[in-house]
Amino acid sequence: MALSTNKTALSVNLNKIALIRNSRPGNNPDIVEYATKILAAGADGLTVHPRPDQRHIRPEDCYQLKALSAAKGIELNIEGNPFAGPCSSPRNDFSDYPGFLEILAQARPEQATLVPDSDAQLTSDHGFDLSGDNSQLESIIQKIHALDCRVSLFMDPDIEQINFAKAIGADRIELYTGPYADAYARSENNHSPEADALFKLHCKAAKHASEIGLGVNAGHDLNLDNLQQYRDLPGLLEVSIGHALTLDSLEMGLNKTVDAYCKLLHGE
Repeated sequence: MALSTNKTALSVNLNKIALIRNSRPGNNPDIVEYATKILAAGADGLTVHPRPDQRHIRPEDCYQLKALSAAKGIELNIEGNPFAGPCSSPRNDFSDYPGFLEILAQARPEQATLVPDSDAQLTSDHGFDLSGDNSQLESIIQKIHALDCRVSLFMDPDIEQINFAKAIGADRIELYTGPYADAYARSENNHSPEADALFKLHCKAAKHASEIGLGVNAGHDLNLDNLQQYRDLPGLLEVSIGHALTLDSLEMGLNKTVDAYCKLLHGE
């Protein structure tokens, strides 16, 4: 089931919940139960990022969440480095990492968001540089398409790079909003010339992406504050939010938090 295109969809990233679970033996909090509550509260989709070190989401989480998303009729978005191959588990109680493409092949998510993360990165912090030879990445995109899976590339708001993303077969881009969120956080009274300038740059990139046939997603450090402005990005189809939403839920409660994000994004 496709996410609605007449509103900006909220896909909740479950990484932080899995991080809490992995800090103790057992399965508490249960990722599937938590995801079920998030969907019941109004979220439009689920996002996970299974890294090779399995610091949070594990491969088996992806398969269980696909079963849930299929039952609920919502989208599962799996993020990851497309070049990440199989490797041994970092812990005895974890299964081995089968490689990102194998996870996609088994989970069959509706969307795969490809990110240029290295294993050593704390979090995603830049978009793809597609100015070189992209034949390997283009081949990977074709393989993912064969799984009946939409492909989104994690990108900076750079027109030339977005053109390259289209040329190698991407269906969407996810604009990296980290620098914008940092600038907005430094603003006074929700106004910052730096944040405004970055937002205009993102708007220009989003309009261009739409004009050449790419859908537009966004993510990284978006929250209830900066979304007051960023939700007006032209053609914004989907945002994936995890860190801020998890923190907000500690103060507001899960249901109220998801509801607040949905109302903000859905224009209610």
